[in-house]
Amino acid sequence: MKKIPVIIFLLVLQCQFILAQSHPAPRSYIAYKAEGAIEIDGKANDDSWKKAEFSDDFIDIEGHKNPKFQTRMKMLYDETYLYFYAKMEEPHVWGTLKQRDTVIFYNNDFEIFIDPDGDTHNYLEFEVNALNTVWDLFIAKPYREPGPIVDSWDIQGLKSAVFIDGSLNNPKDQDAFWSVEVAIPWEVLKEANTHTRIPKNEFWRINFSRVNWDHDIQDNTYSRKKDKEGNYLPEYNWVWSPQHVINMHEPEKWGYVYFSEKAVGDVDEFAIPEEEHIKWWLYDLYRKQKSYFAKHAKWAPNLKALSTPQPSLNDLQLKPTYEQHLSGWNISVKSPYSDDILLIKEDGKFVKL
Repeated sequence: MKKIPVIIFLLVLQCQFILAQSHPAPRSYIAYKAEGAIEIDGKANDDSWKKAEFSDDFIDIEGHKNPKFQTRMKMLYDETYLYFYAKMEEPHVWGTLKQRDTVIFYNNDFEIFIDPDGDTHNYLEFEVNALNTVWDLFIAKPYREPGPIVDSWDIQGLKSAVFIDGSLNNPKDQDAFWSVEVAIPWEVLKEANTHTRIPKNEFWRINFSRVNWDHDIQDNTYSRKKDKEGNYLPEYNWVWSPQHVINMHEPEKWGYVYFSEKAVGDVDEFAIPEEEHIKWWLYDLYRKQKSYFAKHAKWAPNLKALSTPQPSLNDLQLKPTYEQHLSGWNISVKSPYSDDILLIKEDGKFVKL
């Protein structure tokens, strides 16, 4: 085999690096501490909500298209609850599903995903439609890995409310928007975290999704639209932080929410830590390993076979360790920013040692 000149090899590596870094960093948001009581009525008229800033407008899940209807969210917290508010522009507000824990995204809905410790395992999903029907579940592992999904799990002490600027299930008029307000007790959220404290001056991995469907109206009743063959048209997936793939269940791509100890109305700063870039790189390796196994029916013999360039860390060089064992593999690296060992396992679980 003819040898590839060194300059061409380096150019190939550079192109691989550019492709690996082509997606922008996940979005971030600062959640401040609420002052005074928060009434869960779907309206967010409380003084603290008025001071809280809206997020960036939601974007298509792949990060390429601007949705036809605006969606924005806000967050707050106090000593008891973590609060969410979402406002969704919508000319036709409708909903049909009324039973809790049914598949809510068969209606237009709003969804919250929370991974407190950022290991991509043991995370929470919450969905709600315009009827304020909710679906809450606890997911042990993302769907890409076999693991239990606890559908019977409920958020104890949950509060939620929907407000509609317009009318529900009335195709004879045009609506303005619907909004959702949610309060989740910290006591529930602690179950998926590494400690039981409120995460002041810490960040969590969180994302939001809005599922919207084209609709039909028959006998003054809304339903999901079908094509000529009788198949439902695909839904729209509008998210806060783009996933760059039509899959919300890749928690490593979710946004960063920083919980400031300051009161809402004050100003704080947050930047995604450089160490997180190493974590993104480890997940690139994980995905390359999954692809390698799918093609060869075995794990890669070494990291070189995965062809994943290291992230740019101000000229700091990483020295990863690759270990294979009977049930899979580990890839670990010592963080140049701390004494921690950052490790990813064959099932995608991230561990900091």
